[in-house]
Amino acid sequence: MSNLAMNDHPNERLADRPARLRRLRCIDRFPFATSSLLAAIVAFGGCTKRSTSTPAAGAGEEGDAHDDHAGHDHGSSPESEAEHLDEVTLAPGIAERYGVATEAAQLWVLRPTIAVPARVGFNTEAMAHVGSPLRGRVAEVKVRVGDVVKSGQELLIVESPELGEAQAEFLQRRVAVQTAGPAVELSKVSWERAKGLLEQSQGISLTEVQRREAEYKATVAAQRAAESATTAAANRLHLLGMSHAAIEELAATNEVVPRYAIRAAIDGSVVQREVTLGELVSPDREYLMVLADTTKLWVLADVPESKLMDVHVGATAWVDIGSQGQVGARRFEGTVVFLSLVVDPTTRTAPVRIEVPVTEIGLRPGMFAQAEIVAANPASPDPPAVVAVREDAIQTVEGAPALFVPVPDEPGSFRKRAVTIGAPIGGLVPVLAGLVEGEPYVSVGTFILKAELGKSSAAHEH
Repeated sequence: MSNLAMNDHPNERLADRPARLRRLRCIDRFPFATSSLLAAIVAFGGCTKRSTSTPAAGAGEEGDAHDDHAGHDHGSSPESEAEHLDEVTLAPGIAERYGVATEAAQLWVLRPTIAVPARVGFNTEAMAHVGSPLRGRVAEVKVRVGDVVKSGQELLIVESPELGEAQAEFLQRRVAVQTAGPAVELSKVSWERAKGLLEQSQGISLTEVQRREAEYKATVAAQRAAESATTAAANRLHLLGMSHAAIEELAATNEVVPRYAIRAAIDGSVVQREVTLGELVSPDREYLMVLADTTKLWVLADVPESKLMDVHVGATAWVDIGSQGQVGARRFEGTVVFLSLVVDPTTRTAPVRIEVPVTEIGLRPGMFAQAEIVAANPASPDPPAVVAVREDAIQTVEGAPALFVPVPDEPGSFRKRAVTIGAPIGGLVPVLAGLVEGEPYVSVGTFILKAELGKSSAAHEH
């Protein structure tokens, strides 16, 4: 009998024990029952007390039938039967199949939140519009929309006559510099010799010395002009997109290569491509491709002006895609990074920017969403901790919130328990009454328990 009188709830109060001690199986009420009596009890289908008084006249068979129906109580007392109506027992393997899982109730610090509509967009600080710095024709297209690229990776190859002309001019300027050097040396030697003759023996006129000096200075000026022109030609190549290494290679090989590689400026994905093979391109076009870092997206939430004072930079926010319980619904956590300084005069709302790190496919620019923003300053003191459970753990049974707890010493059995809850915050529901810290509860898969509970209740009523 002691085993049957064990507490079903680990936090049961002492005052509740007498009522629970009455949960005894019918067989324990008759310890003196003989085997024949036990057989009679089993055949009857229960051990509920039945009246021994004679039925009223005229009752006849109907009275007997009524007594039979009244005696069908599934082998338990009214108190025990009423309690077991709130219990669900799953067959072995069912819990694993439906992912039923339990966890211990914990204390959480929950802050009030603001729910507002939102939309998903690219992080404009992590985007790049790829254009062509020169005129030419597309010779190769090396990426497609959706490809992931690294910074410096080749995207397009453009054949440009303009680039070829600029390279040829650069080579010509270098030749001019090279030829100007020997002329400077010859004119310098001639001038210095003339000066020596004039100083030693006056065997040359002063006019001749001055003429040779002028020739030397002219060759020096020509050399500097050639060097300046070479630098200008190199700078033009830089403007057309050639690197220092490419220009040095051009100078070493003296070979004009009018093919230019347009490279990625950032790590990201190709989200838009507006160019095809053989198409003419020029600097006048706004962009040929658009790259974006899709690992960090922005969610723009429209917050009413009456609630703007409760939103702060650095506050935690959650972004919901799809309705709760809907197949494919997802929730992402982010951070408020910017508050607009201007309120829209038409909608009386201000956009609040939420940055959401995305580690998996599911959040895409252009989606409509629902944002839940913590309505408190992150620097303010935390509110007191409360017991909270996952939002999916709460089910509505007979119009009231309830959750399920495992029955001690009965694997696969769960009992429905009515609870008092508060408003959900960030996917957690505060439990104001009915559950204590550390107590196990079903956190995942409560929908199957609710369904099984409804089946058993309907069967009993029938």
